[in-house]
Amino acid sequence: MKVRNITSLPGDDALAGWYHTSPIRAPRPAHIGQKQTRWTIVGAGLTGLAAARQLALNFPDDEVVLLEAQEVGFGSSGRNAGFAIDVPHDIGAKDYIGDIKTANLVLKLNTLGLDSLRAIVAENKIACQLSEAGKYQAAVGKAGIAVLEAYRRGLEKIGRDTEMIGAADLPAHIGTDYYQKALYIPGTVLLQPAALVKGLAESLPANVTLYEYTPVTKIHYGDKITLVHNQGSITSDKLILTNNAFAAHFGFLQGRLLSTFLYGSLTRPLSAEEQQRLGGKAVWGVIPAHPFGSTVRRTADNRILIRNGFSFQPDGRPRDKYLQRCIIAHRQSFARRFPMLPDVGFDYSWSGAICLSENHEGFFGQLAPNVYGALCCNGLGITRGTATGTLLADMIAGQRNELIDFLLASPGPNKPPQEPFLSIGVNSVLKWGQYRAGLEV
Repeated sequence: MKVRNITSLPGDDALAGWYHTSPIRAPRPAHIGQKQTRWTIVGAGLTGLAAARQLALNFPDDEVVLLEAQEVGFGSSGRNAGFAIDVPHDIGAKDYIGDIKTANLVLKLNTLGLDSLRAIVAENKIACQLSEAGKYQAAVGKAGIAVLEAYRRGLEKIGRDTEMIGAADLPAHIGTDYYQKALYIPGTVLLQPAALVKGLAESLPANVTLYEYTPVTKIHYGDKITLVHNQGSITSDKLILTNNAFAAHFGFLQGRLLSTFLYGSLTRPLSAEEQQRLGGKAVWGVIPAHPFGSTVRRTADNRILIRNGFSFQPDGRPRDKYLQRCIIAHRQSFARRFPMLPDVGFDYSWSGAICLSENHEGFFGQLAPNVYGALCCNGLGITRGTATGTLLADMIAGQRNELIDFLLASPGPNKPPQEPFLSIGVNSVLKWGQYRAGLEV
């Protein structure tokens, strides 16, 4: 039997704006004592919640145990920008679409995740500010506009309608006149991510047992798998990992899962007079043409989100010095876009991890005997995580279909250089990318 100590645990910073402005729920108690079960899932983010829901439906007579190291909604799944995106966006392709067959499969995969979330939210009346607002891919300079034109042509190839909006018309959509052009893409859903994750947790099937504040500190691999924590242990026939970069600490895909932090700030609610001064639609979301620029949102509760800045932390834990540096950048980004709102400050600023791979591939399938994983969504956690968690549960139940075969055919995350060259290289790429983004930051 192989024993592994878990040397790094989640430790997210405190002021996650989405978490603190989402509906309050009572966390489920931590696990205490010893337990035997057939199924255990580690990581109650979007992927883990989807896997638990589908596994419970596929095996209605079995208990499914779902472990979360922190509190549901406090971790990475509740810290993203709240864009549930269906369309592909391959930054490595000239038209941002690339191979048409692959793009259409990605579209089907993302649509599966998005449609699943729409249905669950509607059925369970989850109050997560879900809005069918679409997204604006916006550019400041010529290089960014060229990206929009290429993306528009690529989306046409897969049958997606778009609308190119010029500078004169943009303020009627998003209030600010900062951008020179935007590509409006219907289909994207905007939502409050922490509220979504909390609602998904509260509406799990009855045969799912969720334990929060139960970080695994040691694991025994063998014919059965024993997960040890500070107040006991859980022995399981099958283990499903949906904990993204932390899967490396469980002994899998080591050095291949890049724990990269992005930083967000959320303003106080705008007054009625400030809302009128801003103008534009009541809810909208802007994604930059350059991937290292600023993501910006106006939320249903009349706040403005600014999200930019990156850092790479191999241990999966944020550093306050990077957050403080990014808060300054957020204030500058806000001031450039919203000079009509000089007195609006931030209520919350936070970091949130995304799991990336160098070749932009995730992992889906079996990791080892009795161990499975759906890991590394490369920044599309809401739709991709929901889809891959659901499909993994179906694959484990013996099902096969076009999308499962597509995911299984992926080569998975490749192996980049070893440390210290990995950290030096990734952080250099991040710094250079932010510099090249220019005024889109």
